[in-house]
Amino acid sequence: MNYNWKIWSPTDAQQQTIEQLADELQITVPAARMLVHRGINSAEQARRYIRPSLDELHDPFLMRDMDKAVNRLEHAIRYRERIMVYGDYDVDGTTAVALMYTFLRGLTPEVIYYIPDRYTEGYGISFRGIDVAEQEKCALIIALDCGIKAVDKARYAADKGIDLIVCDHHTPGDVIPDCVAVLNMKRADCGYPYKDLSGCGVGFKLVQAYAKTHGVDDAKWLRLLPFLAMSIASDVVSMTGENRILAYYGLKQINTRPPVGVQQILKVAGVEDKTITLSDLVFKVGPRINASGRMRSGAEAVKLLITDDEEFAAKQAAEIDAYNMERRDYDDLTTRSALEMLSQDPDNAAKRTTVVFGEGWHKGVIGIAASRLTETYYRPTIVLTSGDEDIISGSARSVGGFDIYTAIDSCRDLLTNFGGHRFAAGLSMHRKDLPEFKRRFEEFVSTHITPDQLVPTLDVEQEIGFADIDAKFYNILKHLEPFGPDNPRPVFVTRRVINNRYTKQVGKNGEHLRLDVTDRQMAISGIAFGHGDKAEYIQNGNPIDVCYELDENTFNHTTTIQMMVQDIKLCSTSEKPKAPHADGEV
Repeated sequence: MNYNWKIWSPTDAQQQTIEQLADELQITVPAARMLVHRGINSAEQARRYIRPSLDELHDPFLMRDMDKAVNRLEHAIRYRERIMVYGDYDVDGTTAVALMYTFLRGLTPEVIYYIPDRYTEGYGISFRGIDVAEQEKCALIIALDCGIKAVDKARYAADKGIDLIVCDHHTPGDVIPDCVAVLNMKRADCGYPYKDLSGCGVGFKLVQAYAKTHGVDDAKWLRLLPFLAMSIASDVVSMTGENRILAYYGLKQINTRPPVGVQQILKVAGVEDKTITLSDLVFKVGPRINASGRMRSGAEAVKLLITDDEEFAAKQAAEIDAYNMERRDYDDLTTRSALEMLSQDPDNAAKRTTVVFGEGWHKGVIGIAASRLTETYYRPTIVLTSGDEDIISGSARSVGGFDIYTAIDSCRDLLTNFGGHRFAAGLSMHRKDLPEFKRRFEEFVSTHITPDQLVPTLDVEQEIGFADIDAKFYNILKHLEPFGPDNPRPVFVTRRVINNRYTKQVGKNGEHLRLDVTDRQMAISGIAFGHGDKAEYIQNGNPIDVCYELDENTFNHTTTIQMMVQDIKLCSTSEKPKAPHADGEV
């Protein structure tokens, strides 16, 4: 895939701040530049950023309806009313349920949890879930990571005498459900200062508010932060403000005293003996929890997350790992089928969207398939499969900052249901409306997407030389963690580097590249996935521009800094530099 490299260029004022910060903190200009790129303009801001504090969390009562939610929860606990903790079947939903259930279980025995079936009930609060609450004699439902559009479900629950508290972070519709409390910082009438909490994060604010007003020991609610870190990582929410603070402390606990169930997930994922990063949660832990809801039931993941029984946790983690293997098989089958379908469409190359429908594709993997197709064609993508009767449903994924939720919303009269945000969404429609939906979705995207949004972009922080990458520089970089949206891992470019000694193809079919290159000042190694075809060019002494992130590599108890290469561009050989001597010098 060809990338545009967009290199950040500081203003004159920012450059002055960079130099001033470098002087004040006694760090290099490239290191100071990383700080200023994140809006850090003083030594004091740098110290606060590097050492996040839980004291900087916002007052939960700034959120609309929080007082109502706390009062209703207090009433339920005081009078031993039964409470149902209800959540979505993905990582955000299941971790939110685990967090809320674990907290309430320490205050009352009258608490149960419920995760809807992905296939028979679908996303969000379901009529069946409310019926189960009635059967279990629940007086209160706390809905997590869902419910903001459940106007009819709120009315249904009220008719049965069941109160509802909604804790959601998705974009509200035109009408807010009529229930006891609706906690959502994206409400137009909510003045909460941070708008990017996950669904689990909104539930955490309710826990924080209750604990704050009822003298609950801090340790009892702060120990729930690992669930929150998993939620923030997997739901791809902004890694700024409260999210960064909560993820930082959640990761800290995962690396020191993780919950029993989390420890067993790390074990089956093969990362229990390393320092866990947010990337591990995204790529190792998240897919396994999601696989539970995709292939069986999200309740299986909750059972694992809330248990204190190590033997049970080990068995449950092994089962969830098996679900993930099964998910991979369906994922591969669906993606290959969709790619084949698109290759036979003569109009595919000219389109600005991908909308594919497959009869009988597994519902649990269509979101993943949409992401895979987006990686292939890099355009707004929707993958749909058959459902009950004549209803088809699917998942949408966006590209390059394009708001896919708005594009889907423009076709809302053709849909039976939809929800999500600018990067990803879910939707359903009558089968007969698919052709018209395809036409109108393509028309909307074609007239609103920019050419730049159709080309993947690598946002580069700065051009540096390899000599800039010293221990102090890398230490500053590590203190910028955890990385995520709006606080990405820094990406660098070094120009016209050449082979040092050991660049070679690696991988089963030589598809990857083990780089050993020099900029004629210093040599560094790295791995470049998918760039094996460039090995001979580099081995022959030709120069390349390399775009990369930095990571640590530990081998034989020795840790070195290495490049994780994002892209390589071949340079003109008209000014071909001399090859280095054996000692790495030119």
